[in-house]
Amino acid sequence: MQQALFGGGCFWCVEAVFLQLKGVEKVVSGYAGGIVQDPSYEQVCQGNTQHAEVVLIDFDEQQISYTQLLNVFFTTHDPTTLNRQGNDIGTQYRSVIYYFNEEQKQQAEQIIQSLEDEGLNIVTELSPEPVFYPAEDYHQNFYARNPSQGYCNFSIPPKLSKLRSKFLDLLKTE
Repeated sequence: MQQALFGGGCFWCVEAVFLQLKGVEKVVSGYAGGIVQDPSYEQVCQGNTQHAEVVLIDFDEQQISYTQLLNVFFTTHDPTTLNRQGNDIGTQYRSVIYYFNEEQKQQAEQIIQSLEDEGLNIVTELSPEPVFYPAEDYHQNFYARNPSQGYCNFSIPPKLSKLRSKFLDLLKTE
């Protein structure tokens, strides 16, 4: 098993996307990259802890590669807007990849470079793995447990639709 740590806006949205992928065994929503130990959701939302909302992904590299995860990540959020995803504004919603080793760093750099070569201005932060703090229990698997919640109903279906249209071969078949 390998791990990936991504932030691409609200962790409910990112989690919902990655839970659809074959080879993804577990997704934990949480906080990383800040200066406060064990922050709460309320503290992170205030925007002064420097944490990003992130997801920690456990994946089987025999079923899905880190590069495939990166491709899904860059396709299902906007890596060109600084500290913003749609109506979510603040540093906690920044686009970020925290890498666990040099290989992950190089793979992320290659994809970022290829996107920039296509003319995109990628603002995704690329940093070594920081301390990860799991979010409160009610945030875990949020969309599956709250599919009719207003924010989820508005924000997540378009991401899942994009995922299905571009990565059908990577989806779980359950």
